[in-house]
Amino acid sequence: AIYIHTGEKMTLRDLTYGLMLRSGNDAALAIAHYVGGNVDQFVDQMNEKAKELGMKDTTFHNPHGLDEGDMKGNFSSAYDMAILTSYAMKNKDYQEIVGTKKHVVKTDDNTYVWHNKNKLLNQYSYITGGKTGFTKIARRTLVSTASKDELNLVAVTLDDGNDFADHKNLYEEAFSDYTNYELLSSGPISIIGENYYHDILYIK
Repeated sequence: AIYIHTGEKMTLRDLTYGLMLRSGNDAALAIAHYVGGNVDQFVDQMNEKAKELGMKDTTFHNPHGLDEGDMKGNFSSAYDMAILTSYAMKNKDYQEIVGTKKHVVKTDDNTYVWHNKNKLLNQYSYITGGKTGFTKIARRTLVSTASKDELNLVAVTLDDGNDFADHKNLYEEAFSDYTNYELLSSGPISIIGENYYHDILYIK
């Protein structure tokens, strides 16, 4: 929790910082009420988005991810979390939030200083974001993103007690084995009788 108080005013953006940097489950509930009208409607929206993205092994029962007894928590897979993260990283605001190491929030009731739980932001120079997690059932989970030389990667581990080191090793292996090659430069293509324009095309 980020321990927000009843009646305290906070922007949706700051609540998202509290959610992503500090795993603020109270922030998740506040966001769900504001965006969805209530928790149940917001969870329905979560499942609709998961289906839209092709997350075939995912079912959400709450907005915060905590176990709720009798196996009523959220269910997913490493692959689906990679799909979701790849989609989210296309959003500039999301990129900025999950890549932030420290965020300070001042409200009419309190001042909060949040440090990102994703230690890779301080340990590995190519990390661009991610999200830590832990429940008694799922154990340690970690989703992270990294970029080097136009190669953007997502790593996901579930029930991994050495996740930070494992993610770093996965990225080192991938950056060593895969390279982007520029096939065509940005700009017009000269083809007799036809006109084309394109952005830079890469192949991995």
